[in-house]
Amino acid sequence: MALPPSGITDEAFLREVDEEYRRDQAAQIFRRYGRLIIGLVVVGLIALAGWLYWQHHSQSTAGRQGEEFDAAMRLVEQGQADKAMPALDKIATGGNPGFAAMARISQGNLLLQKNDAKGAAAKFAEVAGNSKFPQPVRDLALIRQTAAEFDSLKPQVVIDRLKGLTNPNSPWLGTAGELVAAAYLKAGNRAEAGRLYGQIAQGGEKVPQSIRQRAVQLAGVLGVDAIDQSKETKAQ
Repeated sequence: MALPPSGITDEAFLREVDEEYRRDQAAQIFRRYGRLIIGLVVVGLIALAGWLYWQHHSQSTAGRQGEEFDAAMRLVEQGQADKAMPALDKIATGGNPGFAAMARISQGNLLLQKNDAKGAAAKFAEVAGNSKFPQPVRDLALIRQTAAEFDSLKPQVVIDRLKGLTNPNSPWLGTAGELVAAAYLKAGNRAEAGRLYGQIAQGGEKVPQSIRQRAVQLAGVLGVDAIDQSKETKAQ
């Protein structure tokens, strides 16, 4: 190894040698793995670009489907259900699960208006049985399906389907509870029907007032003293 030039300290010379060694090592690594490193960087950039595009596309699609859904609902409000159905068909096969589910439920509601309970139940069932859709929307669809099929179902089928939605903390206590209580009555189980009507009557803000009022009356007919606690609380 050559001696360091005069005026350069040992420490500075060693640092220069060390830096030269590191540059040589880096050059060897790049010659050996350069293509691989460049390839990984390119793949990473492609992946990032793909992710950004997917995000943009998802947001754009959701926005577009939201506008299409609003337009279809305006047709329904204007009494043009026949024109709304094809628009809802398009949304139902779109990429956004929330709008696709609501489009099917809306189609089911329109079929109910035409007294096509069987066709409506089939639309609701498509949503209720699809795990890709949000759970709250699936629960709503299951309730709508059961209501459409209620007259043709055995009481125990209704109870088994919806009992899980009738607990005091369920947001569906009112609507699901009424169907289950009616099924209990249909089966001749007045005690369970009265108990459930009482539970609905005391459901508070999670149950619409009109349903609570009906529940108070029906519970009273069945011998249950059901008091609408939410109204009492407001009065205090």
